[in-house]
Amino acid sequence: MGADHVVNHREPLVEQVRALGLKYVDHIAIFNDMRHRAAAVELIRPQGGIVAIDDTHLPMPMGELKTKAASLHWELMFTRSMFATPDMSKQHELLSFVADEIDAGRIRTTLAEVLSPINAANMREAHRLVETGAARGKIVVADFPA
Repeated sequence: MGADHVVNHREPLVEQVRALGLKYVDHIAIFNDMRHRAAAVELIRPQGGIVAIDDTHLPMPMGELKTKAASLHWELMFTRSMFATPDMSKQHELLSFVADEIDAGRIRTTLAEVLSPINAANMREAHRLVETGAARGKIVVADFPA
């Protein structure tokens, strides 16, 4: 998918990144819960940035980021429209950019499996696959029965 380096989120992150010869990284994106927050804070370079999209039930001590003058940014795709921010049209621009990248083949889907039709059995199977913790890519349940 174009990554320069890949680490396994199920293994200790700091040790993996250091094994790559890196002390710090410029940017970190956390796309699941914040259980990796401590490792992210340790790995982010001074004045680097961490972005997160998921809720957290964990405490978020911010003092650790202060020493590095690092930033934590939350992203929610509905913020612009919910609050009618001055840059509301930016969401349109971002989505158009992604659509163009997909059309050009520069962004690929992570679709792994499609279960069809949408019914209770396929919903249970989709949940079973996700709950194993070993699913790779997206699992889609599609097509309502006629």
